[in-house]
Amino acid sequence: MELNQNEEKLKAYRERATELVKQMTLEEKVAQTQNQSPAIERLGIKAYNWWNEALHGVARAGTATVFPQAIGMAATFDENLMEKVGDAVSTEARAKFNMQQAGNDTDIYKGLTFWAPNVNIFRDPRWGRGQETLGEDPYLSGRMGLRYVEGLQGHDEKYLKTAACVKHVAVHSGPEEVRHAFDVHVSEQDLRETYLPAFEVCVKEAKVEAVMGAYNRIDGVPCCGNRRLLIDILRDEWGFKGHVVSDCGALEDFHLRHCVTATPMDSAAMAMNNGCDLNCGKTFGFLVQAARAGLVDESRIDEAVINLFMARMKLGVFDQKEDSPFDKIPFSVVDSKEMQALNEEVARRSVVLLKNENQTLPLNLSKIKTIGVIGPNANNRRALVGNYEGTASRYITVLEGIQDYVGDRARVLYSEGGHLYKDRTTGLAQANDRAAEVRQVCADSDVVIAVMGLDASVEGEQGDAGNEYGSGDKQNLNLPGVQQELLEIAKQSGKPVILIVLSGGAHAITWADQHLDAILQGWYPGARGGKAIAQILFGDVSPEGKLPVTFYRTTEELPPFEDYAMTGRTYRYMEQEALYPFGYGLAYTTFAYSDTQLLTGNALTENGVEIQTTVKNVGMMDSVETVQVYVHAEHSKMPHGQLKHIVKLPLKAGEEQTITMHLPIDAFMLYNENGKKELCNGHYNIYIGGQQPDKRSAQLTGHTVEKLGIDV
Repeated sequence: MELNQNEEKLKAYRERATELVKQMTLEEKVAQTQNQSPAIERLGIKAYNWWNEALHGVARAGTATVFPQAIGMAATFDENLMEKVGDAVSTEARAKFNMQQAGNDTDIYKGLTFWAPNVNIFRDPRWGRGQETLGEDPYLSGRMGLRYVEGLQGHDEKYLKTAACVKHVAVHSGPEEVRHAFDVHVSEQDLRETYLPAFEVCVKEAKVEAVMGAYNRIDGVPCCGNRRLLIDILRDEWGFKGHVVSDCGALEDFHLRHCVTATPMDSAAMAMNNGCDLNCGKTFGFLVQAARAGLVDESRIDEAVINLFMARMKLGVFDQKEDSPFDKIPFSVVDSKEMQALNEEVARRSVVLLKNENQTLPLNLSKIKTIGVIGPNANNRRALVGNYEGTASRYITVLEGIQDYVGDRARVLYSEGGHLYKDRTTGLAQANDRAAEVRQVCADSDVVIAVMGLDASVEGEQGDAGNEYGSGDKQNLNLPGVQQELLEIAKQSGKPVILIVLSGGAHAITWADQHLDAILQGWYPGARGGKAIAQILFGDVSPEGKLPVTFYRTTEELPPFEDYAMTGRTYRYMEQEALYPFGYGLAYTTFAYSDTQLLTGNALTENGVEIQTTVKNVGMMDSVETVQVYVHAEHSKMPHGQLKHIVKLPLKAGEEQTITMHLPIDAFMLYNENGKKELCNGHYNIYIGGQQPDKRSAQLTGHTVEKLGIDV
């Protein structure tokens, strides 16, 4: 019944859009296929700019709640929380849109079509835009992306709250420096097993309104003009009903960098003919010439404009003001106390505790008189927010969070320590010019908190991050500049040293793991991240984050950056031992599993399997366990299991709970070399616990996971 209602709704929108398009000239239609779409006053159509961003909050359009960067939200492993954030973002988006419309402001970043989330796979830790993604695992990326889309788009029977866009299809994850000309060659198995699943689930289950093409080519064909991707797979195979948008400037790449077409007119025709409806850029302006030259059928342009008008109709912007419930959302919801509280909750839940030797954390403030805070990210606002960010009304850095928390109960000493990535703070200084100050701060302190890492000025998108540092990509996995030297000075002081890393991905912090007392990965924790981190440091809450990416030991062990084959990459395919594995993260308590069993027997049923386990918080502090279920086929060439289910389980100290989990038959299917999903006969192991079923995780936590087996 629900499907029929949806089909009827789409049919009505299509008929209405078709009638509008029939009244338009070719020039008017072509103008509507570009992100800056002009008004058509005689038809009552207002100007509209399609380009807007909401990766982790409404971006680039004034004051908004700046949530933790996407990779940090992925570390919560909590899809319910992800939808809650998406709903909060879309609430602010509507409030700001209502305000902007009242002021007749239709500028860039002022629409309701948001080009988020980024569900590309974070396959290589050097990729600067990996911070925008939801990690290295297709299942996690798919579930988190799906729920963020649902939060953005809402569940109203008639209208979309906002229109989400999953990007960038497909096989796109650096290097940034060559993305406009790069030709990716990938096996059909890797394409289906790794690069497409998150897009597929967002299209099929979340009914995402838009899909953005990538800059690169796949096997010689640019993604934004790739018929196999945009028509055969997206529309014919997955049943996509929305619109396709190019990445910004991607169509120019066809003739200028990929050199697969000769002119802008040819590029426009190639993209339009192969499934692209909207051009972020101006190349589609040549569609008038292309249509008159017979390179594009005008009916295909009609189809694209109909798709675009349908999107605006789904958002209700062609209807009377009072028709949509979202038109009533007031501007006062933006940056409200409720939004700030949610932001702090997400930040707390995203932090990952990587090391905690001798229970260094949480800190006991009654036993501390002086706290030393050092490092270039300790008081760096840019290290809170990552890229594609909005503007917060207040930023709370880690230093400020600690200062606010301790008040007059302890003295807080501070040294910037050095520049983020250069060897001196100013051009006139000598190298490591803050070393003496760091040494004194450490000597005078009872405990040292070192805040290191990167920020979006050096890690991010090409042209956005400074090209001074690898076009946005990491040159290597080491902490840059003098950060390592600062850590060694802190260690030499003999004081307990706690490292907090603020960055968008994994670093090779092998020395820190061997020598420091505690390590937290804070990601880019949002505008109020410093307050959240202070609450974790002093034990108001237990950390619960889990790594959505693998932390490697060295840069040298990585496969070549430009090799898109998955062999040797990510937890599913790597052969070597990780520094910190995917799915790993400590808490201030421990959890015990017992009575784990298959309720459906040792054979796979048509409906999959039912698993039951009992989890107990055996420590002294309330916390949340992230129950992870992995499946590994013994006959598979894949060396490790794959994540297939997650349960977030809050447990008070001493509390235990029995849970039942369902794994569908799809969780046991694998893609063959031809990219076909199949269920093979053989033995399958199912692993249940708070971590990945690998030796390194067991070594780090002191615990193993539960193991069950079934036969097919």
